[in-house]
Amino acid sequence: MDFESKDPENEVIKPAINGVLDIMKACLKAKTVRRLVFTSSAGTLNVSEQQKHVLDETCWSDVEFCQRVKMTAWMYFASKTLVEQEAWKFAKENNIDLITIIPPLVVGPFLTPTMPPSLTTALSPITGNETHYSIIKQGQFVHIDDLCLAHIFLFEHPEGEGRYVCSACDANIHDIANLINSKYPEYKVPTKFKNIPDQLELVRFSSKKIKDIGFQFKYSLEDMYIAGIDMCREKGLLPKHAKTPGNGITQK
Repeated sequence: MDFESKDPENEVIKPAINGVLDIMKACLKAKTVRRLVFTSSAGTLNVSEQQKHVLDETCWSDVEFCQRVKMTAWMYFASKTLVEQEAWKFAKENNIDLITIIPPLVVGPFLTPTMPPSLTTALSPITGNETHYSIIKQGQFVHIDDLCLAHIFLFEHPEGEGRYVCSACDANIHDIANLINSKYPEYKVPTKFKNIPDQLELVRFSSKKIKDIGFQFKYSLEDMYIAGIDMCREKGLLPKHAKTPGNGITQK
């Protein structure tokens, strides 16, 4: 997706909306689809002028705020939000049994030969990619296997309906740095970061709704990071040791 498009509505937002609606129209035409489970995004939930510290399925990102402020990746947040809203409108108009799953940052093993974008963000304290720090500054996380299992669970569960947050845990960038240092001290990840306070309140994604109907998360934050880092090392996407002290990450 081109986040720097000169015509975001026609080049990014409309194609995204039309793509999802085309799938829904095909499901309607087939007349054999009993339930559609759609993967949404945390970007539909937590982008607004007034940051909340607990978010659930009733929350929506503020598209007008995204368009006005034009923060990094604002078109992604706007398009994801508008896509899900249009999907709900179409589902209600056509009596489609729709469920949307809202995952936070997905961490864990992967099949691709290159590092998935989610891991680029999750492992930014190791690589020193400071542009991603804001995402994990007060972040939320889920293991890829838990997310896949949640899709199956919600497809099969007779009481499933509406939106579902699928977040296993909340952590800030200091928690992540400490975790990496405890398991991989060779990376020498700093625990202080430029323009980020030492004390950070957690921003929580509530998964109460999916837990209340019986879903259980199997993997901890430690499980996610160990699986993700080990896979990156196995594929040669991360060095076995820090190349320079602190990996070039700006310290106070």
